[in-house]
Amino acid sequence: MPENSTEQMQEFMDWLIPTVSEMGLDLVGAILVLMIGFWIAGRVRSWIRKALDKLPNFDDTLTTFLASLMRYVVIAITLLAVLNQFGVETTSFIALLGAAGLAVGLALQGTLSNVASGVMLLIFRPFKIGQFVDVAGHGGTVKALSLFTTELATPDNVQIIIPNAAVWGSSVKNFSAHPTRRCDITMGIAYDADINKAMDVLKEIWSKDDRVLSDPEPFQAVANLGDSSVDIAVRLWVNAGDYWGVKFDLNKAFKEGFDANGIDIPFPTRTVHTVKN
Repeated sequence: MPENSTEQMQEFMDWLIPTVSEMGLDLVGAILVLMIGFWIAGRVRSWIRKALDKLPNFDDTLTTFLASLMRYVVIAITLLAVLNQFGVETTSFIALLGAAGLAVGLALQGTLSNVASGVMLLIFRPFKIGQFVDVAGHGGTVKALSLFTTELATPDNVQIIIPNAAVWGSSVKNFSAHPTRRCDITMGIAYDADINKAMDVLKEIWSKDDRVLSDPEPFQAVANLGDSSVDIAVRLWVNAGDYWGVKFDLNKAFKEGFDANGIDIPFPTRTVHTVKN
């Protein structure tokens, strides 16, 4: 073998052996960093889940989301440490990731807005699963609440999916938030009817209904002198679950009570005058 070739081979081996040795050490270090990083990520997720599970009003969906988010944050830091182990300039890489994240954020700002709104809904809990609400122009029973959408079911069982940004950005009327509700019923009687007798009939009917609560005290009074009737307002407090049953039943009972006692319920009338030319 020529002398030049021997010298070149020797130089190559002199370069290769230290390089492989150094890379081998870097590779072992990178593997160790990865193993430790993934272990820490799992421990962080487990620790966050256990800590948040101890909070009685903290939602399971939000717990899972935050625990997974922190796990991915630790994994991202671990990958940057591995790149740094191989001599990769992580500063420029982080800047590149930041620019990419900004671009993705602008492209998905609507989706991210729903996620942010979902987190706020899960934290502050203006309503819960199973409650009847009026939100974003829709009324229904809450069936599901995720990070992106809120699902309602209307009284006739129609599914409504509302983006969380629309829910968080609007007023929420929660009909199930309190254990009791006030049931308002207005009955109109003729002007020539006996008002006191009509009110006694109404009181006799609602006082026999066990679903009507005594505290707060029931109330009834003449509410309005209408165009064709004297309007008597009846305001009764009932358990929230009894609201519609009481309202429907008493509407029927009040009408039957008036009929039995000869109290007329008028309806609008018009007098038409014809002029003959």
